[in-house]
Formats: sequence, structure tokens, C-alpha cells
Amino acid sequence: MDKQLIKKLSIPIIVLLIGLGIISLFTYIFVELGEDLLAHEIQLFDSSIIEFLKTLETDTLDQIMIFITELGSVWFLTTMSIFVVLALWFKAKDKWGITAFIVAIAGGGTITKVLKHHYDRGRPSINPEIDAVGYSFPSGHSMGSLIFYGFAIYLVAKSKRSKPVKWCFAILASFLIFLIGTSRAYLGAHFPSDVFAGFLAGFVWMTLCILALEWAEWRTKYHIRPFRAIRNLFVQRFHDNPEK
Repeated sequence: MDKQLIKKLSIPIIVLLIGLGIISLFTYIFVELGEDLLAHEIQLFDSSIIEFLKTLETDTLDQIMIFITELGSVWFLTTMSIFVVLALWFKAKDKWGITAFIVAIAGGGTITKVLKHHYDRGRPSINPEIDAVGYSFPSGHSMGSLIFYGFAIYLVAKSKRSKPVKWCFAILASFLIFLIGTSRAYLGAHFPSDVFAGFLAGFVWMTLCILALEWAEWRTKYHIRPFRAIRNLFVQRFHDNPEK
């Protein structure tokens, strides 16, 4: 019985610890980036990438980037989120998945606003037509797109679709996330460091929501209270080997 319990407990706890480790690392990088916002290194990083992007400017690429940036806009991600929730409900009746997804999307929007007001960074340029208003750091498009498309990758990976389909979707969605972030810097809506920070913050929040979902589903599946089970396991071992 102990071996079965240890097997049930070990994998999710290892995954949880790895996930929390990654979250801690990304959070540390984000905080350091925020503290060094006006440092010479950050300014050099931003200016070098902006100068490079300027060399790529063409009228055709401008229109492509305007289209791509809309794929990370609030109205588009909100519309697509509604479709995802409906799909999760009618196809799988996945209450835990719906809850985690809504929390991820809604919470991500709230966190973005809080961070923007905290760091109070101005934009490279103001352009309401491409949703370039308000504060700049971190990029809401970058953070929102990473949360939405990243969560979509997770949901597809958990589905019963074939591996080639899963890999193709993951690669395309990841590339789209990158393009959305790039479009924000190309169009002058954000500094490159805003985009990078948005990806970091989005990844941290998305990972937290996915870990919470996996933890809840695991507890529901095995009907185990992990911390109580671990305590009982140690108590049982102590009673079996009191001399140790």
C-alpha cells in the first residue's frame, strides 16, 4: 500500500516542484528587469533591436504586422476565449479546465494592469489604432497572447489528437506568440524589453494556473489529500521503525 501511495504522490509532487522552480526563476528575471528598467543595459538592448527592426520596414510588412498584432488584442483574445470555454463545456464538460482557463485569462489581464501602473513606463509612441495607449511595461499583448495561446497548447496536448497534430499546433502557436510580441516592437507600441517582460509574466501566471489545474484534477482522480497523505505516510513509517 505504501508503494502505491508513494507512486501516486511522487510524480505530481516532482512536477509541482519543477514547475515552482521555473516560476521562481522567471519571476526573479522579471523583477530584475523591472528594477533595471532605466539602466544603460536595458536601453542599449531596446535601442539595438529597434534599430534592427527599422531596417526591415516596408509598407507590406507594416500591414502584416498590424494584422498580427490584432491576434493578440483584447477583443480578439476575449472572443476566442469564449469559444474555448464553450468547446470545453460542450465537448468535455471540463469544469476544472474551464475554471483554470477563465482564471488564467482574467487574472492575466488584471495582473497586466497592476504591473503597468506600478512601473509607470511611457510608450515609445502613442497610436490608438494599434492599441498603443496607456503605460508600456509590460506588454499586455505579449502577456495575454502567451497566456491564451500557451494554455491552448496545453489543452491540445492533453487532448486525444495525434502527436503530429499536437506538435504542429504547438510550433505554430509558439511562433504566433513570438510574432505578436515582435509586432508590438516593430509598430513602436512597446520597447523590446516590454515584450520580453510580458512573456516572462505571462509564462509565470500561465504555469501557475496549469499547475493548479493539474493538482486539482490529480486530487479528484485519486481522492487523495496530498499533504495529509504525506504526513500519514511518515507517521506510519515512524511507528513501523521506532528505533530509527
